[in-house]
Amino acid sequence: MSSFTRRNVLRAAGVSVGLPAFASLSVHDASAEEAKRKPERTKAKRRMVCIGNMLGFYPDAFWPKQSAEPDSASTTQVSQGLVEHHQMRFGESSQSLAEIEEQLTVISGLDHGLKGGHFAIHAFLSGVRQVDAHTMPMANITLDQFAAQSVSGQTRFPTLTIGSESGIHGGCQLSWTRSGTRVPPIPGPQQLFETLFVGTDPKKKQAAAERIGLKNSILDLVHWNANDLKKRLNQQDRHKLDEYLTSVRDVEERLALRRNWIDVPKPEAPFDSPKNRNLVEDLPLLYDLIVLALQTDSTRIATLEIGGDFNPNDLGIKGGYHALSHHGQRQENINKLVAIERYQVEQFTRFVNKLASTHDEYGPLLDQTSVLFGSGMGNANSHTNSNLPLVVAGGGGKNGRLLAFYERARDRPPLTNLFVSMLQDFGVETDAFATSTGTLRGWA
Repeated sequence: MSSFTRRNVLRAAGVSVGLPAFASLSVHDASAEEAKRKPERTKAKRRMVCIGNMLGFYPDAFWPKQSAEPDSASTTQVSQGLVEHHQMRFGESSQSLAEIEEQLTVISGLDHGLKGGHFAIHAFLSGVRQVDAHTMPMANITLDQFAAQSVSGQTRFPTLTIGSESGIHGGCQLSWTRSGTRVPPIPGPQQLFETLFVGTDPKKKQAAAERIGLKNSILDLVHWNANDLKKRLNQQDRHKLDEYLTSVRDVEERLALRRNWIDVPKPEAPFDSPKNRNLVEDLPLLYDLIVLALQTDSTRIATLEIGGDFNPNDLGIKGGYHALSHHGQRQENINKLVAIERYQVEQFTRFVNKLASTHDEYGPLLDQTSVLFGSGMGNANSHTNSNLPLVVAGGGGKNGRLLAFYERARDRPPLTNLFVSMLQDFGVETDAFATSTGTLRGWA
């Protein structure tokens, strides 16, 4: 028999199961044990929302205008290469953030050290491009999927991924699993509403249970075939097979958790099912539905990608969004682009305000939710992925500031250090994520 490959075993089994890396097992096993116990009810739940824009923001209109001098009354020299500003004068597109200034932290000077223009934006939440995923211990798993491992089984939906399947470069690719698989997005408010609130009739429940049973039978066959194959493999290929079987066990656990929710009724719908219109008009409703998903504890983690089918004509702006992002320094195009971005930031501001005014038994949702807003694109006109636009709101931590990292500082941390800090705030016991070198300096 030829040397073992994932493709050979997957073809024999008749199913597609990704290959995880062992670095994730300690986190995953802990989450599986936690799922068997009754969730802790004595403290507030932790939540996370990540919002990514596919085309970035025009830098001159987005970044707060600040003095470069670190010794003024409104700035603090945190460390070599990092200044903390306590008073921000927001730019033309980010002006609405002034309404929620005390509830957010703006971070400048960070990125993933990647190149690739539009093809690198999909690494926004992972720090790893898909083409490089095979070189990393946990592939290109994204922040949301990593966090979801720690609350496995505690909500109906481990995560909600929302975005368009149309647009440039293959549609929404914001969220990736630890096996390097893209998480398919929920494309609009109608589908998101139905996911959250529309119940399943008995026939569909039975069909779902039968599908789960069939998948379990297939996985039993995978185990039998793999164990039989193992007898004929050398040590190196046995190691690969063990990794494959770890993937199978991961699928089995997800199936078990899905089965647990089949008979649990969904929350009562607060209004009639909406219809999809266009992303410009749908964006406020998508944000409202995310708030409802968090409030009903249907999920504690959500991602939303803006781009793809965002049409400026629906804002009364002539031109294509992608084309305007490549403005060529033409002021007419820049003005249109800034107007598009201003609308997006205003909707984000509205979302943060809504989280602040929505309560559960522990208080405002915003105090329990870390909200990341930004892009994997630093400057679309020049196709650069450096100095990414980043805003983190909520979380109940230290806010009302700009953390400005010097881009040319030798010890400038990678953006993934912020993700380690966010994961720890979420309650994940980890000191590393992807390319990180630790937690983010100045965050706590």
